[in-house]
Amino acid sequence: MIRAKTEHQMHWITPRRVACAALLIVFSLPFAVAHGQEKLPDAPAPATQDQQQQPQSGQSADDLKKEEHQRVLGIMPIFNVMDNKNAPPLTPKQKFHLFWKSSTDPFIFATSAIVAGIGQANDNFPEYGQGMEGYAKRFGASYADTFDGNLWGNAILPTLLHEDPRYFPKGTGSVSSRIAHAALSTIWCRRDNGHWGPNYANVGGNIIAGGIANAYYPEADRGAGLTFSRALVVTAEGAIGAQLFEFWPDIQRKLFKRSQPAPLPMQTTNTSPAK
Repeated sequence: MIRAKTEHQMHWITPRRVACAALLIVFSLPFAVAHGQEKLPDAPAPATQDQQQQPQSGQSADDLKKEEHQRVLGIMPIFNVMDNKNAPPLTPKQKFHLFWKSSTDPFIFATSAIVAGIGQANDNFPEYGQGMEGYAKRFGASYADTFDGNLWGNAILPTLLHEDPRYFPKGTGSVSSRIAHAALSTIWCRRDNGHWGPNYANVGGNIIAGGIANAYYPEADRGAGLTFSRALVVTAEGAIGAQLFEFWPDIQRKLFKRSQPAPLPMQTTNTSPAK
């Protein structure tokens, strides 16, 4: 019984995945220090009253509207990507709006539905059972993971810690430097005051979301160990996903370069006198 429970607990969190995630984060820290423009602070400094009044509501509102139309191939939302490095910070209300928009997009529900279907086909979390009831439980768990992670990592904690939940692409430089920039975004972020520092909100949000998951995952898939393992893996996977945010503009230019209509050939005009 104990053996079966242990095997079921680790059906997706394998030692190899956890080790790779830990190595990715640990080895990224030296690059974070070198890549950042300031030393790692002991804790995020609270914004002063002047800094809290800094956001330009008009500009940030325009930026937000632009972000809400960003998609990969017109399907996958990338609302948290901001290509303006000098963009004013978001207000708390705007952070929650961005979280809500990102969490209720049809693509998110479709992704949760696919994950639930795959989980049911593989009989993951067998305690959920099969049939519509089992599928509904798997769908609810998958969506709750996404919703809770976004709520805490992109809204509540960024507001409390004065961090910007958006990804700011590097866009230029060597490929290796851009890869490092994207990977570090899960542990290194811009603050509302314009400085850069540890991404407490993202890491903390992943841990909190993992803890909340203990309330709806089967008993065999609960516990502090699994909570931190999930958070570690999700944080590392975020570093991989950020590569798409960084390089999508380049991919888009390559993909649609040929689809652009070719310029029409220049037509010469006959200037000889008519006979």
